[in-house]
Amino acid sequence: MSTTLDTLRHDFSGDVIEPGTPEYAQAARTMLTSGSPAVVLRPAGVEDVRAAVRFAAGSGLPLSVRGGGHAFAGFGTNDGGIVIDLARLAGVEIVDKDRHLVRIGGGATWGAVADALAPHGLAISSGDTRSVGVGGLTLSGGIGWKVRKHGLALDSLVAAEVVTADGRLVRADAGHDPDLWWALRGGGGNFGVVTAFEFSAHPTTDVFHGRITFPAAELPGVLRGWADHLRTAPEELTSIAAFANPFAGGAEAPVEIQLTFDGDDPRLAARAIDPIRALGTVLTDDVTLRPYGDVLVEGVAAPPGVRLVTRSAFTGGEQVPAVLRILAETGAVQGSPFVAVRSLGGAVARVPEQATAFAHRQAELMVVTTTAGPPPVVEAARPALDALWARLAPHVGGAYANFLATAGEDDVAAVYPAATHRRLAAIKRRYDPRNLFAGNHNVRPQ
Repeated sequence: MSTTLDTLRHDFSGDVIEPGTPEYAQAARTMLTSGSPAVVLRPAGVEDVRAAVRFAAGSGLPLSVRGGGHAFAGFGTNDGGIVIDLARLAGVEIVDKDRHLVRIGGGATWGAVADALAPHGLAISSGDTRSVGVGGLTLSGGIGWKVRKHGLALDSLVAAEVVTADGRLVRADAGHDPDLWWALRGGGGNFGVVTAFEFSAHPTTDVFHGRITFPAAELPGVLRGWADHLRTAPEELTSIAAFANPFAGGAEAPVEIQLTFDGDDPRLAARAIDPIRALGTVLTDDVTLRPYGDVLVEGVAAPPGVRLVTRSAFTGGEQVPAVLRILAETGAVQGSPFVAVRSLGGAVARVPEQATAFAHRQAELMVVTTTAGPPPVVEAARPALDALWARLAPHVGGAYANFLATAGEDDVAAVYPAATHRRLAAIKRRYDPRNLFAGNHNVRPQ
């Protein structure tokens, strides 16, 4: 490795971080996962990325590509392999003011994007955490506080520049490499290293954001009423119902309805939000008008030795009452996982299911459960967690790659329905026949 690294350094102007160097301990881990890679490469530009990919392809070692490093499944690091960390490719530039076209480096975070666009009155529908990487979130979807009004993050994408497994730099958009363009929008990191994204931003005002809480005893009624309201609420309203928070009392924790109304008109906001306030006994209500960038929360690194097990699925239509009943029953019992139910629909559903590799367009809700703690605690909670998902199984389907802590074959099959998977596998064979980019919810070459 040392000899080949010496060769790489001739073509590489970025950082080469090896075990034993001062930077290694921090560079080896991500926000949520520890690792011990053989080397971390931090490119300073696109040519460095090309050199790093060629080096990785010739090494025979596992490869991880890191944007923000938030993947629950730990895709941003590994043991004994190579990590390409894109942190230095993090620029955000408005390249066409009239079209609101924004060029964003593959290592940028959504907080940096929000800060750069705010002075121009612009925003891009993203996730809900500042330190989450633009790349990881976008390539697998992008569900956040503007999702019902402006769609997934990938729905605002207009082009991507990608270093493929053979070290080529290609541009993918509607007129160039259309198959790769389709696959990038939902296919995760399977097809290369995206060094730059081009997004179409939208004008934004301040938004109404906050949370309204209710007593835990009112969970069943609040949950049903919340889901019913979101079916007819204006698309400006996006919301999450969260309960059984173990850090706030578990089964006794208040029911939290978190929401954003994408607009600054107080009358329209009240018309959309007041029906939620009427669902039960309001304990707290901190909904206020704020800049969109202030809505995104800071990411919290997992303490050493703590594991997070996150699982997700989609539901809708006639299955919703059964799902909500099961979740309410589970949330009322001590030892329940933390549960969040996210509203979808609106702009997401208006995109045809086959238009992108993100196929879960018609879902009404997304269910997410999270269990956290030292490994013995997580393992002790697993039987109850498995039992919950066994009950949910007849009423839910699919999975959201960005909220999955595992990446086995069953997970990949849930993320990508059969027809989507077949098309992705065929495209994978063209762009990555040796499966160099396998550190993801991996689609093997056909």
